[in-house]
Amino acid sequence: MSTTTLTPARPSVSTDGLTNGRLPGWSPWVLLIGSLAVTFAAFGIMASASGAGLNIAGAAVLGALLYLVLIFTISAIVEGRRKAVDRLVTGVVTAAFAVAMVPLVSVAVTVIVAGAPNWTATFFTSSMRNVVGEGGGALHAIVGTLLITLAAAVISIPIGIFTAIYLIEYGKDNRLAKGITFLVDVMTGIPSIVAGLFAYALFALFFGPGIRLGIVGAVALAVLMIPVVVRSTEEMLRLVPNELREAAYALGVPKWLTIAKVVLPTAIAGITTGVMLSISRVIGETAPLLITAGATASMNYDLFSGRMMSLPVFTYTQYMNQGIPAEAFVGRAWAAALALIVIVMVLNIVARVIAKLFAPKTGR
Repeated sequence: MSTTTLTPARPSVSTDGLTNGRLPGWSPWVLLIGSLAVTFAAFGIMASASGAGLNIAGAAVLGALLYLVLIFTISAIVEGRRKAVDRLVTGVVTAAFAVAMVPLVSVAVTVIVAGAPNWTATFFTSSMRNVVGEGGGALHAIVGTLLITLAAAVISIPIGIFTAIYLIEYGKDNRLAKGITFLVDVMTGIPSIVAGLFAYALFALFFGPGIRLGIVGAVALAVLMIPVVVRSTEEMLRLVPNELREAAYALGVPKWLTIAKVVLPTAIAGITTGVMLSISRVIGETAPLLITAGATASMNYDLFSGRMMSLPVFTYTQYMNQGIPAEAFVGRAWAAALALIVIVMVLNIVARVIAKLFAPKTGR
């Protein structure tokens, strides 16, 4: 009796499978550098022939496109189509990130280069009172920005957080909550000038036309801050697990205490980030403060008396109302812009520290 030995069939290896070769880890960098070198050399030759300047942006874009073509083609030959498509998509996403970073880096470098040389002791210790040319500083604008923004935060943060608490904890499937949500969505998209006109019209009803006060500017900024605080806080409260609330209720903790001791501490990091986002949103606003707080060359520490200068308005007035020499006015404008960026950066760092300190501790 003959026996037949059955041998298992060897699985076929697909040319598009996971068993193909792999490119060395340095190959994408070599292709990228080579592509950029080729395109910049070609653009340089054309610029020399025509007498025009080198088109850096065009050379970079063409080099990126050449890299994508090369990496896809070579990867498809060596690694298979699946890996080639993955490398192509990775290259496209990386290129999009680089394009998004170009204006941010460009603005930061431009402001630092133009503003840093004008950062002097006088700039931070004096105002523009009785200054018509060189000299003077932005102390009155820095103080005004901090006071107006602080007042706007005091007004808007409690309103925004309490509104978000009502929408998430108390107003589920409530007509009033739906109406509030709709109004918040509408307020999120209003132009800043509309908030300034609203605050000006409101105070003009009581104090007459022509009113210019720091507190009016704070109210205008608060109108812009509230929807951002509401939306960010609302999303953070949604992320708090319901199990934490239920555990507190099971222990007999009332709802308000559960919100204060369990829900808010759990979401404090995200809420703090949202608050700082709202402050960053309004601290650089110029149009509403031009209408509500006005401009002045003197120090003013009182939000309820007289005009109050702010850094955005100071930057605008210095650039638009240039005197002699014009370089002094433009320099002060760049220095004020850099000071505003630094203030926003410091506030974000402080917010991260606060969020880390008050965030719930993990582990045992």
